Amino acid sequence: MTKTGNLTQLGKTVSQPASPQEAVLETVPFAAGGDGAPAIVRFTCPEFTSLCPVTGQPDFAHIVIDYAPDRLLVESKSLKLFLTSFRNHGAFHEECTVTIGKRIVAAAKPLWLRIGGYWYPRGGIPIDVFWQTGAPPEGAWLPDTGVPPYRGRG
Repeated sequence: MTKTGNLTQLGKTVSQPASPQEAVLETVPFAAGGDGAPAIVRFTCPEFTSLCPVTGQPDFAHIVIDYAPDRLLVESKSLKLFLTSFRNHGAFHEECTVTIGKRIVAAAKPLWLRIGGYWYPRGGIPIDVFWQTGAPPEGAWLPDTGVPPYRGRG
C-alpha cells in the first residue's frame, strides 16, 4: 500500500494475524526526504514474544528497529500486528530477528535498516541478534540502541 486511503488496518477493527506470513505490513508516503541528511525512524518493541520451535516455550526479546526511509514509511499499526503475530510462531531467535528486518525492507524499501534483537536468557544464555542492510547513509544520526548488555535487563 502506498496511499493513506489504501490502508486496510489503521482505524479499523482487524483480527490478529495467525502467523508472520499472514501479516500485512502497510506503508504510507514519506515526503520529507531528499534535502540533506536522511531521517532515521526508530521502532522499539520491549515486549516481543515468540515460541521456541523445539519446546514450544515462550521466548522474550527487546527489539529495536532503525531505518532511513526513502519514499515510504512503515505504518505503525500494521507493524504492531506483524510483531504480535510471532506470539504463536515457533522460530529460533536469529530467524525471528532477521525475518522482521527483511519483511520491513521488502515493504518499505528504505535507504537503510538495522535491527537488534536482544533476547532474554533461556537456559542461562542471552542471545543478541543484529542485522542491517549495509552501511548507514552518510550524515545520518544513529543513536545508540539504548539496550545495555544483559545484566538482568528490564
